[in-house]
Amino acid sequence: MSETMPQPVGYLELLRQNKNFRTLWAGQIVSLLGDWFNLIASASLIAILTQSGTAVGGLFVVRMLAPFLVSPIAGVFADRYNRKHLLIITDIVRAITVLGYLFVRSPEHVWLIYVLAALQHGGQGFFFPARNSILPDITESNELGAANALSATTWSVMLSFGAAIGGIFSGLFGPYPAFALDAVTFIVSAVILARLDYTPPPETGESDKSVMAGINQYIEGLNYLRRHLDILVIASQKMANALFIAGGYEVIQVIIAETYFPIGEGGGISLGIIYATTGVGTGLGPIIARMYSKDRERQTRYAIAAGYVLSIIGILCIVPLANFPLVLLGTFLRGFGGGTVWVMSTQLLLELAPLDVRGRVFSSEFALNTLGAAIGAGVIGPMLDTSLTLPVIMTGMAVLVVLPLSLWTAWTFFGQRETLKVA
Repeated sequence: MSETMPQPVGYLELLRQNKNFRTLWAGQIVSLLGDWFNLIASASLIAILTQSGTAVGGLFVVRMLAPFLVSPIAGVFADRYNRKHLLIITDIVRAITVLGYLFVRSPEHVWLIYVLAALQHGGQGFFFPARNSILPDITESNELGAANALSATTWSVMLSFGAAIGGIFSGLFGPYPAFALDAVTFIVSAVILARLDYTPPPETGESDKSVMAGINQYIEGLNYLRRHLDILVIASQKMANALFIAGGYEVIQVIIAETYFPIGEGGGISLGIIYATTGVGTGLGPIIARMYSKDRERQTRYAIAAGYVLSIIGILCIVPLANFPLVLLGTFLRGFGGGTVWVMSTQLLLELAPLDVRGRVFSSEFALNTLGAAIGAGVIGPMLDTSLTLPVIMTGMAVLVVLPLSLWTAWTFFGQRETLKVA
């Protein structure tokens, strides 16, 4: 990342002068609103039907493993096909898929939740690499930092807004209306994205579309990461955050809401409040971190380390389970730290990954992230059904986060940093 890059633009200036980004951003807002409705509804539904930490953990494992499994194909697709068309197609497929949740009415139907979650989040595995890859195509170099931070903040704001409304909605009326609304939001998002004025880079249209070429492209992407260790280390930060913190806490917060501080049916309102608090933290974290970093490389790397520290503090605040406000404070700090790690690592990749492999880099990053989250949820879920108490489990999580913090700090000071510029 160049230290002499043009003066970064502000958020309002970006929205005012870049129509394509406004369109992409509007589609993101609509789609994310439904996503958080769906997450609250499906987590609450499976908790109500099974009363099992393992079952809840299994839901999050499926949600994360599906994108991981499709990532080899998704990355190649993002580099060889029109990224706008990929975004629209995945929105439509997910709209059809989420309607299937309406048929889950008894414990005997729980298996269908896992199947639908796999299909829905498999589509997400195509959507996010394409969306991340298209961002530098529709922004100037001095707009990229603002676009990345605003996109991440929007994710967080919609997490707060959508989760809060979804929690209240599910708590008062049950989960099924939320599933129907989610389907509608995907369709609306697809309609908005169809207005995107986007011409694929020449390399996309000229690439060989054969299966063997696709396999070779995927292998080339892996070889690129192997040769460029700094890119691989940066791309691993979301995985570290998901493995040691986010994946396990996704399961834990459902149990906290349902068992320790239940408000509404199945703790749906409590869970919505927790997710909303997470959204506030993940939204503020990147904004404040970017005020410090100003899109400068070294400061961006320091911000990632600070994100891990805040995550540890947040987890330790939750450990006593003394009262709901203290849980929310810890949740806020954890979200603040995790959001900083997420956005700052994305910023580095947006600046450093060249166009011709960008889709595969982001697909690999997304795969690592989802794999880490699946492992984290898969480990924590069964642990909740053992004799170990929740405070003991969370204390162990806080201690383990010291590992990625130490490794990233060591790499920041002593590792060989990448010098590539956006192609």
